Amino acid sequence: MEIAILGGCRTPFCKAGTLLRDIPADELACLACREAFYRLEIDPSQVDETIVGNVAQPMEAANIARVVALKSGVPRDRPAMTVHRNCASGFEAVTTAAERILSGQAEVVLAAGTESMSNIPLVYPKPFADIVAGIQKAKTFSKRVAAVWRIRPRHFKPVSALMSGLTDPFSGMLMGETAELLAREWGISRKEQDEFALRSHRRALEAQRLGKFDGEILTVFVPPGYGDRIARDNGPRQDASLEGLARLRPFFNQEEGTVTVGNSCPVTDGAVALILMSGERARRMNLKPLGYLRGYAYAGLDPERMGLGPVYATPKALDRAGLKMSDIGLIELNEAFAAQVLANLRAFDSRPFAREKLGRADAVGPLEPERLNVNGGGIALGHPVGATGARLVLGLLHEMRRRDVAFGLATLCVGGGMGGALVLERR
Repeated sequence: MEIAILGGCRTPFCKAGTLLRDIPADELACLACREAFYRLEIDPSQVDETIVGNVAQPMEAANIARVVALKSGVPRDRPAMTVHRNCASGFEAVTTAAERILSGQAEVVLAAGTESMSNIPLVYPKPFADIVAGIQKAKTFSKRVAAVWRIRPRHFKPVSALMSGLTDPFSGMLMGETAELLAREWGISRKEQDEFALRSHRRALEAQRLGKFDGEILTVFVPPGYGDRIARDNGPRQDASLEGLARLRPFFNQEEGTVTVGNSCPVTDGAVALILMSGERARRMNLKPLGYLRGYAYAGLDPERMGLGPVYATPKALDRAGLKMSDIGLIELNEAFAAQVLANLRAFDSRPFAREKLGRADAVGPLEPERLNVNGGGIALGHPVGATGARLVLGLLHEMRRRDVAFGLATLCVGGGMGGALVLERR
């Protein structure tokens, strides 16, 4: 059965704490979903199920997919499910939607990814939470006072849930520290990383200048006054230069490191919505899909080297799609860190790596710069973790149409030691 990706829409991606900071994750997703329905002329009543990828599950929207579905006009008798595969949550929404269609449980699925990293909370230590619980349970004034007197200054030192979420619980390493490890092991210099980051910004700026993102981004009116509006990503930097990037201090290893905030992706807010359906349903409705999902795969690897996830997942996805790397015309590889992308470029083209780590006789195949992240990537555009996978799919399909490319690859690394890869096709 064919899995058609009819099309979709996304919000601008904005650095956390800036223009989208007052819009929660569920509302970001609703904006994208409603606009996708409008642009694709799909009535929400046609949706059989809603699947939303999200990492920092908001307290005020438990099972965020259900909240998004109802707010977006999907009938109440249609189920909704939230999925979470760290950085691949947007991929997971798409591939789970495909599985629903393949199994015959649905014909039309709304698949979205959303993240408001601005609203990831600070968490107070558990001893303080225990004291507050004791105050709430106290039945007399004297017991409440006694509980209050147990509070100490150390209880007012909150923990950043964002930093905790970016720390691997198995290895104890921050994601940036895993990038430093790859830089050392693959001999990737600071200059190479900064040059790659600069290329990402320049390509994104050129794509904005040419209006390449206009077909996928909706205009968002900014709360609380709604007088301002934004219709483009605010991450690409006009003033980016090698000299400026070189002045930034290493962030994760200040003495010997090479990974900086300049050659890493920014913390970002944003949402993406896609509509998937069976190829038969699309033909029945006389619709022309933006593309098709040809194959996909996920793979596990050492959490300390999680950045190499793409080279582990891609050959599996290509095998399932019946294709080779040389068949792929465009590639979107998420830029969590420049070091991580550059390590993948070397691993993809390494026969020893393929033999020792992948159990394959030959290298997966080179990722030439002219077909990789041609409109910039996460270093410039940002990485709202639950939404990025869906953005890769949407942006790749639009560029495949512009260039009349038959096959494309979207791939990313996943915190915790995984990789995901989707092979897309245009007819």
